[in-house]
Amino acid sequence: MIYVIMAGEPSPQLINMMEAATKGHKFRVIKDETELPNLQNVKILFAIELGSLGFNISLLKILSVLSSRGNDALLGSVGALLVHSKSDLYTKSTAAHIIFMANQLGCSFIGHPLVEAIGGLKNFKTWQKRLNLSLEEISLSLSGQLGARLAQFAYKKIENPNIVALHSSSRATSNTLSLWNMVTESLNNCNLDELYIKNGSVFDCYGCSYKTCMQFAQESSCFYGGVMTETILPTIEKADALVWICPNYNDSISSNLMAVINRLTTLYRIMDFYDKAIFAVIVSGNSGSDSIARQLIDALNINKGFYLPPYFAIMEIANDLGAILRVEGIEEKARDFGEHIVKSVTILDAN
Repeated sequence: MIYVIMAGEPSPQLINMMEAATKGHKFRVIKDETELPNLQNVKILFAIELGSLGFNISLLKILSVLSSRGNDALLGSVGALLVHSKSDLYTKSTAAHIIFMANQLGCSFIGHPLVEAIGGLKNFKTWQKRLNLSLEEISLSLSGQLGARLAQFAYKKIENPNIVALHSSSRATSNTLSLWNMVTESLNNCNLDELYIKNGSVFDCYGCSYKTCMQFAQESSCFYGGVMTETILPTIEKADALVWICPNYNDSISSNLMAVINRLTTLYRIMDFYDKAIFAVIVSGNSGSDSIARQLIDALNINKGFYLPPYFAIMEIANDLGAILRVEGIEEKARDFGEHIVKSVTILDAN
């Protein structure tokens, strides 16, 4: 059973995409907050029609009611999204925001969880380079594939998973690394690697053509080569989960880590990341941790296709040197997050 949350006034385009996504599957459409069933441990398809300013007030009312049920309102559920806008704007940003809010309520998301349709379906034109289909046919085909992946999805936990943490911070001064060090104390039954991304060690993506990028990828290489292809990509290829350790720099991910994300394309060309989970440790000086979380969701879950577990990020505020150590209950929070990572990716009782 797929629960389709389709609030407000859907366009014919969104209705057609929803019908394509649910074809062959049992489904139930939820139209407003007055008819909300228990949505734990189910498959959820958010079908979102955006207004002229990128909002869907009816959907926000549904999420508000779910939030009132507690932060486990969607625990155990897995989600995906269809988003339609009559303009060229808001589809990606709204999707990342909805994913973030639902994730905070316990919902996980499959890799590549979004099929978006902008005005005139112009975002599907790149697909026409490979598919002999109309823009409408492409939108419905991709929606059908999304629905099938959602219906069939089951994340595969393994024994002794390989967890890779990526950071570019100084251990002497970083509140974010101090928090991560507390988290690692609870990472049992795992193999842990830490990758320090030094300043200047990873150049940002050169922007090669698809053909050139694919040629490099098939040789397990990249235009720049260096530590990215020698160490970072092989380590990520073997990883079962990635932890992104992200201090808040002007409400943005650090340039070093963003360069790594951009350079993942060469690995993305030759494999999918659907069985690789992502987590994050985010510390802000004042506010804005949600901005960092949404960036990671957009770049890694929506675009690159990593699996997003429930409650994927621990987010705290610490400004002065060592301030993270004075956050009330921080050791317990760190321990709980470490145990959550292990529980999310590890077979705890193989026998």
